[in-house]
Amino acid sequence: MRTGSLRLVDGYGKVHDCGDGTPPRCTIRLGARHLDYTLALNPELSIGEAYMDGLLTIEEGSLFDFLEIVARNYGNFKQTAWFSLLSRIMGRLKQYNPIDRARRNVAHHYDLSGELYDLFLDKDRQYSCAYFANKDDDLETAQERKKRHIASKLLLDRPDLKILDIGSGWGGLGLYLAKETGADVTGVTLSVEQHKISEGRAVAAGLADRARFRLRDYREEPGQFDRIVSVGMFEHVGKKNYDEFFGKLGDLLTADGVALVHSIGYSDAPAPINPFIRKYIFPGADIPSLSEVFASAERSGLVVTDVEILRLHYAETLRHWRERFMVNRHRAAALYDERFCRMWEFYLVLCEIGFRFRTMMVFQIQLAKRADAVPLTRDYMMNWEQAHNRPATSRIRAAE
Repeated sequence: MRTGSLRLVDGYGKVHDCGDGTPPRCTIRLGARHLDYTLALNPELSIGEAYMDGLLTIEEGSLFDFLEIVARNYGNFKQTAWFSLLSRIMGRLKQYNPIDRARRNVAHHYDLSGELYDLFLDKDRQYSCAYFANKDDDLETAQERKKRHIASKLLLDRPDLKILDIGSGWGGLGLYLAKETGADVTGVTLSVEQHKISEGRAVAAGLADRARFRLRDYREEPGQFDRIVSVGMFEHVGKKNYDEFFGKLGDLLTADGVALVHSIGYSDAPAPINPFIRKYIFPGADIPSLSEVFASAERSGLVVTDVEILRLHYAETLRHWRERFMVNRHRAAALYDERFCRMWEFYLVLCEIGFRFRTMMVFQIQLAKRADAVPLTRDYMMNWEQAHNRPATSRIRAAE
């Protein structure tokens, strides 16, 4: 610890002052002697576990301050031999992801109580990175911008398009595309709860004739589609299975089709996902670097026709989620318990820190089978967004 100001009260009550005395400042206390050792052995997992179990408490500052100090000094940790060994071990854990296991992994997170997600998501339940024109945008506006921005990249130039939404969540994007373009939309999800809600929303919005949702793995989807979109699903594919994903994408895409994959990624070298997130939040998940994604897409025969990097957009999204969750924390505790609330708080703060101070980002990669499947310039994207730039509230009411 060389930057910031961290006071550590260890498991024996001894006080350690670390850093250079500059902000942020934080004091943490360890509530058990064994933490003096377990935190050193595997800090990326055991710090979160200790906080979740109430054995690591914040006495000055906040959890955000503490993890910000850790993030600002992360490069120092990476230089140690022990950290290097742990990274090599974790980097070899490329998970097997058959359909049955994928279903179990999805259920672990997305089949939690719908009331939980209502505590911190926007009204459309967009559980992925929003798109902020500026930091003053509210969450509803930024999530509406995200749907419009993604749609602009799908070249929605005719009304008879067949669109596949892989990992369709609670149906918000699929319903947006069906309503805005008149296209025939099929969404697939492995979450029982998300599927049930999506179908109900389609009926309520009068869109069931052209927006249908299937409880199905994308690998089981037959037929072909003119457009394919996948938002926040690629993180669950796993490094070992990237070739399978892009191969299936190619099979599902028509000869002149266009696909858009929106995913969290690393802006530096390939690395494993944080072990706390993998164990407690998203089992089976992994985060790609662009070098891994490009190599796999190239092997599939698909052409990368456009890439955009969203840098701090997810940090702002997570800030909104964290603030909303903390306001409603007592309601989350009534649904689950205090340990769950500490776990969820740690998850939201850790992810925001990753996007704000570390190397996490979001990429949107457009793919096609032919290089001439999309226009020569990006003008069509800007034109589509301008033509469909209407207030978010009317669309939200229509989809509810």
